Amino acid sequence: MTHIRKAVFPVAGMGTRFLPATKSIPKEMLPLVDRPLIQYAIDEAREAGIEEFIFVTAAGKGALEDYFDTAAALEHRLAAGNKTKALAALEGTRIPEGNLAFLRQNNPLGLGHAVRLASRLVGNEPFAVLLPDDVIRAPRGALSQMISAHALQRGHMVATMNVPQAETSSYGVLDVANADGRIAYARGLVEKPHPDQAPSTNAIVGRYILEPSIFDRLADLRPGSGGELQLTDAISADLASTDVTGFRFEGERFDCGSIQGFVQATVAFAMDRPELEGDLGAFLGRFTTSMRHAA
Repeated sequence: MTHIRKAVFPVAGMGTRFLPATKSIPKEMLPLVDRPLIQYAIDEAREAGIEEFIFVTAAGKGALEDYFDTAAALEHRLAAGNKTKALAALEGTRIPEGNLAFLRQNNPLGLGHAVRLASRLVGNEPFAVLLPDDVIRAPRGALSQMISAHALQRGHMVATMNVPQAETSSYGVLDVANADGRIAYARGLVEKPHPDQAPSTNAIVGRYILEPSIFDRLADLRPGSGGELQLTDAISADLASTDVTGFRFEGERFDCGSIQGFVQATVAFAMDRPELEGDLGAFLGRFTTSMRHAA
């Protein structure tokens, strides 16, 4: 059992970096090896003990709902053909009835707005937020690591990783008061600071554990960086009444909201598969050798 039972998945983005593929397919449904991006986030949440899944979605995302629905006709055909391996592959797409909810974000007003929409379904208990664009390859899921730490720390907790100073303008960044192992105690958070003004290189990535008090801060929130309602601003506004910590997870994060990150993740996860890594590794070796010779 875990004290974090609910998770919010903001999936309303248009995925313009992946056009034209995302003209008809939600970005979260793009396959990373043989599973869509959203499946990696769901699997990580399940490993951490999450029981209820709240999607904040938008128009044109019907494929997400269909993916987690029962495909009775497909399953019947697979069973009739004794396709047991294919049937087993569908197991991860099943979420029990009543444990999955979809909310519509009609206006793209930012991550803070998306999380605020989930307040009624979350209720008065701590909850997780997972951004499917951030895929984390780890021996133990990043959210599971965070939940174990949060059980001792409480307050708001954000996942962090160290980034080069020059890249801090692409992230929310912690202003660190002090640190103890993987835990950094924050005196503030800054959204996308100029590198010369970044208070640290502790960048926030797409995993959060939030206390329900965040909804009070989100209700009063004004637009911040980019003219959007920034979740980091709401967390920072709650510092007067709630501790905020950063958790430096064990693992490697891939930015699958970018084409480069998506391709890198595809190679990394494929190389983790025993049935793929041999041939793929040989191909990559030949390819890089021929590229060097061509240069």
